[in-house]
Amino acid sequence: MAFTHIDCFSGAGGLCTGFHAAGFDTLVAIEHIQSCVDTYSANHPGVHVVHSDIRDVAAEDVLPHIPQDGVDLVSSGMPCETFSTAGNTSRSFYDDRQLLFREGIRIAKLAKARLLLFENVPAIATKRVSRQSGQLVLELLKAELEEAGYGNFMEVVLNAAQYGVPQRRNRFFILACQDPKWPLSHPEPDGNGDVCVSDAFAGLPNVVPNSGREAARYEGADSKYAALMRDDAFWGRGEGACEALSYQTPMRHRPCTLERFSLLNPGEGLKDLFERYAGPERESLQARRVLPKKMFIKRNCRLKEDEPSPTVTSHCLDEFVHPVHDRALTVRECARLQSFPDSYDFRGGPYIVPHIEREVQDKYEQIGDAVPPLLAYAWGVKISRILEENGWTANGTALGAYRARPVSATGSPATVSLQSRPCSPFFGAR
Repeated sequence: MAFTHIDCFSGAGGLCTGFHAAGFDTLVAIEHIQSCVDTYSANHPGVHVVHSDIRDVAAEDVLPHIPQDGVDLVSSGMPCETFSTAGNTSRSFYDDRQLLFREGIRIAKLAKARLLLFENVPAIATKRVSRQSGQLVLELLKAELEEAGYGNFMEVVLNAAQYGVPQRRNRFFILACQDPKWPLSHPEPDGNGDVCVSDAFAGLPNVVPNSGREAARYEGADSKYAALMRDDAFWGRGEGACEALSYQTPMRHRPCTLERFSLLNPGEGLKDLFERYAGPERESLQARRVLPKKMFIKRNCRLKEDEPSPTVTSHCLDEFVHPVHDRALTVRECARLQSFPDSYDFRGGPYIVPHIEREVQDKYEQIGDAVPPLLAYAWGVKISRILEENGWTANGTALGAYRARPVSATGSPATVSLQSRPCSPFFGAR
């Protein structure tokens, strides 16, 4: 048996994927967006997925699917738009989104969860409850954790790049516990250095914009990271390595857009082009639509091969340009930057839809909004050790006999010893 998990605000399944690799059994997931539900269900068929606004989820939607004595962990990564400072104006709005943490607490109490993990952007620490209030959302969250019986908690900001993810992505976490005596801590960085963009894209062939020709076979040099993304045994998704390449599909770009991309040096973006070209030269480029009339700070950044990427967001299609080729990134390349395994099927939603407030997310948005699975894996290993070190086992099994048996996407169980699992998959041979 495995430690058990409920996945609130589950999105496309980044947390579940990492926890599954760490030996957890996700029993219930709750998600409002249909396209995310489709992707989640396709990749985690053993999970009971509740397609609903979490505020409408009742006891009968959850309790029949979990043990009577409760679950080991509830995770809650509520929408971050209202907290984010990344190039949008939604932070200036005050609505019920900043209070959705209450739903994670409610589900944890309902499920008698021993541990509760919150995830969000670091800027959550400075957002007020309302425009008129002097109270911070984080202060209210902590107060309500205390009231709900989860007064033992720790908070930390982690950079995904320190846990094997080829991306500089800072995220805020709170780990809370029912037992006031349990020592809580976060996963330690793996100490192996950064995984860079060239490591992430190893083995992925180039695709030609506007050609309509999808690449179906791996080619070129490999990397340790790329091998891990194909290692379905590690991810608990079957045996052996993923052989079929998917979602390496070219974008359609206008000739003027391709010309714009060709002007970019590694590390440069649209802002740099506006600074480089001024006066009549810029006006000429704008007249030919090589440059837009308006400058967007986070747009068209050409990645550097020898560094991790900047944060992958739901706008990643517009934000990134391939480090070598003059085109936007493919779905699979964005998934590699987020550390989704290559066998992950982004089933739900179209490839691209207009990025506005709506009830659907395209494949790029699903990827950009996810928790990187390798960061979730590090948390899964750490939380398993916290549970074991404090005498807790799955369904009361003796510690010495405990073995996690996650169920793969194919339905076959894979035996994993949690004690042997490193917080970083890059430690030791597999």
